[in-house]
Order: sequence, then C-alpha cells, then structure tokens
Amino acid sequence: MRKTITRCRWAEGVSLDYIRYHDEEWGVPVRDDQTQFEFLILEGAQAGLSWSTILNKRAGYKKLFADFDPEKVARFTKKRVEKLLLDPAIVRNRLKVESTVSNARAFLKIQEEFGSFSDYIWGFVDGRPIQNKFRVDADVPATSPESDALSKDLKKRGFRFVGSTIIYAHMQATGLVNDHVTGCFRYKPCALLGK
Repeated sequence: MRKTITRCRWAEGVSLDYIRYHDEEWGVPVRDDQTQFEFLILEGAQAGLSWSTILNKRAGYKKLFADFDPEKVARFTKKRVEKLLLDPAIVRNRLKVESTVSNARAFLKIQEEFGSFSDYIWGFVDGRPIQNKFRVDADVPATSPESDALSKDLKKRGFRFVGSTIIYAHMQATGLVNDHVTGCFRYKPCALLGK
C-alpha cells in the first residue's frame, strides 16, 4: 500500500512540474545570487499571470536571459530587448522585459554595495528564515512587514515589478520564509534547512 503524501493544497492536482517545484525548490533557503536573480525575474514576469504559466516558460527564460546571469542581462541593448519581445518562449510584455534589464543593473549595484545580493536580501530576515506555522493555505498571507520593507527598499534602489506581494512570493520561493503548511511533508525539512 502506497503512503499518501500531504502537500500544500496549492500544489495538489496540477502538473508534474508544478509538484516537483513544490517538492524540491519552494521554501528551500537560497543563498546563491544567480538563483536569487532567477527568481526575481520569474516572480516579476508572473505578475498578473499564473505561476504554472511561468514554470512552463522557465526554460525559455533561462535560455533568453543568459542563464540568469545578471552581468550579462545588464548589458542587454534595446535591440536585444526588441528581439526578446518577438519570442513566445517568454512573456512578451515590454515593461516586464525592460524591467528585467534595469533590475539586473540595480542588482549589480547591490552586489557592489553589500558584497552579494544574498547578504542584502537575507538581512531583511536577520539572516535566518522566518518559520511560520500556518495550518491551512488560506492562513498564508500575501505580504508581510518584511516584504513591505524589502519592496520599499528595492523600489528606492530602482527595481521595478517588486511590489510587496511579488516580493513576498519571492521570499517564499527562496526560503526567506517557510510557508509550507504544517501538515505538508516539506514543512519540517525546510524548517531544518533554516537552522
């Protein structure tokens, strides 16, 4: 008899990629700058769309945005942006594509100032993941005081598509907060990674 795995409700009954994302990535603390940049790109692209749409286009983003290398993306020209806007492998929204390039430039400035983007962003949670203990998905908030503060600071530094809701989703994805519900099989492993 197979043991039933309990997941966060949002990850049930969707594609295998979505389930794999929940089971292997979401909520795992990320301290690598390139992965942080990847999620900033993807979360910004997701604004107003479903996460499954972005997951389906993730490989396209990886290919077209230089394997999520912020130094390379920061050098993208207007001509390169125009070419990107013709490619159906990504969300072809001019503001989102242009903001990815300007965000890459702002990202590099943060790296220069703080030594790494990771050091900067983890500073908003005192270097350790916030361990929430929500029992059901409906209890998980869309923002937090930390996402409000981080969003405000990123905007001040010239980032776009970094509202508090987008930034909270980024914090969840990159493990700055553990928002797996307590009954989810990933809650405890992610909590242990944060220690």
